[in-house]
Amino acid sequence: MKRWRGVLLPALSLGCLVACATAPVRDTAVPAPSPVPPPSQERALRESWLKERHGLLLDMMRRHGVGMWVVVNEEFHDDPLTAWVAPPLPYAGNRDVFVFVDAGDAGLQKVALTGYATEAVTRFFTSPPVERKQAEALAELDARYHPRTIALAMDGRRGVTRSLTHDGYKWLVEALGPTAEARFVSAAPLIEEYLDTRLPGEFAPYRDLVVLTESLVKRALSNEVVVPGKTTVGEVRRWLYDALFEARVGTWFQPDLRVQRQGMKDGFSRGFLAVADEAVVIQRGDLLHVDFGVTALGLNTDWQKMAYVLKDGEQDAPEGLKRALANTQALQDALMLRASRPGRSSADVYDAAMAEMKERGIEAKVYSHPLGAQGHALGAAIDFRAASRQEAPRVLRKGSYLAVELNTVTPVPEWGGQKVAVMQEDPAYLTDEGWRFFVPRQDAFYLIH
Repeated sequence: MKRWRGVLLPALSLGCLVACATAPVRDTAVPAPSPVPPPSQERALRESWLKERHGLLLDMMRRHGVGMWVVVNEEFHDDPLTAWVAPPLPYAGNRDVFVFVDAGDAGLQKVALTGYATEAVTRFFTSPPVERKQAEALAELDARYHPRTIALAMDGRRGVTRSLTHDGYKWLVEALGPTAEARFVSAAPLIEEYLDTRLPGEFAPYRDLVVLTESLVKRALSNEVVVPGKTTVGEVRRWLYDALFEARVGTWFQPDLRVQRQGMKDGFSRGFLAVADEAVVIQRGDLLHVDFGVTALGLNTDWQKMAYVLKDGEQDAPEGLKRALANTQALQDALMLRASRPGRSSADVYDAAMAEMKERGIEAKVYSHPLGAQGHALGAAIDFRAASRQEAPRVLRKGSYLAVELNTVTPVPEWGGQKVAVMQEDPAYLTDEGWRFFVPRQDAFYLIH
């Protein structure tokens, strides 16, 4: 037996999964070991993270002026916060309520008002007897501590910050009364810091998920999957779905593929290269792009890479395409190494990176976003859309994870001056010296023979 980041695992590890994934395909499929622990061990790992996260919560609540934070989970309509504030279990009660109270010198009080008693919950929360009416128990908490503010997932710009249902809100008003309603505030700032704060223990498991993501993409953009002149975009997408199933991980969005080829008309939509139709057949000379991510352990990756399908007699991609990739690498360097530092405004980082690109004559676009608890997570986005909005600037938080998502557009001489977009996306983490990739970036196109 081996330990996987603190929990017991069978001897087969993620390292073996990646090695097996890159081995030649066999006539008989060999099941790959899971890159994540079995469910019981995964739960133990995530509960260890939850304990640490709860330890950070009181200071966060005080920074944001929150006296009480209430998360309401509805039957068959889980609140996306539930798996982050409570043990990651199925909750089948008609309405399950998780309450965090700043009790002053007594510290953080955590109370779970659930429809079913479970030991997993009582390890983290005080839990009144299930016979006790939830509304009465909640009202008693309010009367005992009389918090100055009661923070709820409402009035936020993102789904996870406005997840409280209408009926959940009405129930809270009925339980607590109109005087309490006057103390209701948006929990959005608290939720953002809570979900954007990465824990040291998450780092190595997350890096393993990034390694898995890379391995699956390399296989998808290879001769294992693609036969030029025969394989369709839809077949590559379906292979990725099957690969997710075999690896026992999920995904948070549909894998997308894009195709650029010489002589193709402008394939841009809303400023981005459009996703290819599933019926498109991949041909020699095509430049392929994939957008793909995995979900496991409550964490998410996001990954974009590109491959070139060699023409007869070619041993490498044309020099013009390689220069286009180099332009995108220059944009990565400007954004990650020179512009970004903890505490800097994401808007200032965006402006600095784009100013460098303008000076160098590179046509660039940046749309990087936080990663972690969600694929499009909360935090400071370095993004052309966010930079144009009139809102308070967000500062970069050390240790945060970011999908460094961007592209450059470059005329390619070998394609008659046709403009080609080279899009890249890599998970990275913020250090005092800027962003660092979890695995090395793509320095050359994947080649399909």
